[in-house]
Amino acid sequence: MITRKRGRPALLSVAVRSARVDENSLIPLPVVLGPSGAGKSELAIHIAQACGGEIVSCDSLQLYRGLDIGTAKVPADQRGGVAHHLIDVLEPTELYTAGDYARAAQQVLMEIAGRRRIPVIVGGTGFYLRALLEGLFPGPQRDEVIRARLQLREGKRPGSLHRVLSRLDPAAAARIHPNDKNKTIRALEVRLLEKQSISDLFQRGRSSLGGFRPIKLGLDPPRELLYRRLDARAAAMFERGLVDEVRKLLAAGVPGSAKPFESLGYKQALQVLEGRLTPEQALECTQVETRRYAKRQLTWFRKEQNVHWHRGFGDDARIREEALAVVTRELDRWSPEGGI
Repeated sequence: MITRKRGRPALLSVAVRSARVDENSLIPLPVVLGPSGAGKSELAIHIAQACGGEIVSCDSLQLYRGLDIGTAKVPADQRGGVAHHLIDVLEPTELYTAGDYARAAQQVLMEIAGRRRIPVIVGGTGFYLRALLEGLFPGPQRDEVIRARLQLREGKRPGSLHRVLSRLDPAAAARIHPNDKNKTIRALEVRLLEKQSISDLFQRGRSSLGGFRPIKLGLDPPRELLYRRLDARAAAMFERGLVDEVRKLLAAGVPGSAKPFESLGYKQALQVLEGRLTPEQALECTQVETRRYAKRQLTWFRKEQNVHWHRGFGDDARIREEALAVVTRELDRWSPEGGI
């Protein structure tokens, strides 16, 4: 375990509340980011074990109870004794936004600091991470009438909403995948309510996470090896019973229209149950779409500032030691008292 200067743990909560701007007084916050299948969880657990930390998940699907196989949740008995937060906290029918996540994660970070522990963030949901670290604009409340109209239009003419968004807010459309209906609808909803683009509003009223100093650790393994791992992982998910997991959720009353069923793996498993895909087709489709998703994740995270990139997997001993060395250096210069 990393040893820190005597007396520092007692000042964790003090550092959170402190109004001083001395960067060295801010609590180091390791953030493990990267594409699916890169070994983020393994690296985060290694760092947390070494520095006496607790893990805060930044995964939009691992929030949901009952979605275990398709979200690649680390089983409780494989977490190395490290406490994990923001996993299994929602029902599959609950709606959750990036703003909801940011507020919940901030509270968890404060609680971990209050226990004199180091929080370690890990996950691949880039928008949630950005909402936490950089803040979100104070957007308008959801308007169900407008959303229903947009849903109806998209149902009649699939893809039309993203084309409209491309005309009204090209910057937002470039960041939102054409198949991401929820984000597209939100961007148009904001445009209609505020009479301004969501891109312009995003710069208004934002504030970064206070009290913490992010240490961003990025994983960028060789693309060919990553794709092989992703293909194997998708195959393992179906072999472990992904279709049965979806069947049980439906039997428990979760509707097929629930948002988690729009995600990779779950969407294809649902289509198997609906008779729209064979198991073989579902696996192949999941593998192809997961590789594409990993590529989009890397594109998103490469826009992040001040990332320590590591060209390998998080379960590789060399990568673990390189990443841990970065964290150690930051912990060594951490000084809540204002000195080094």
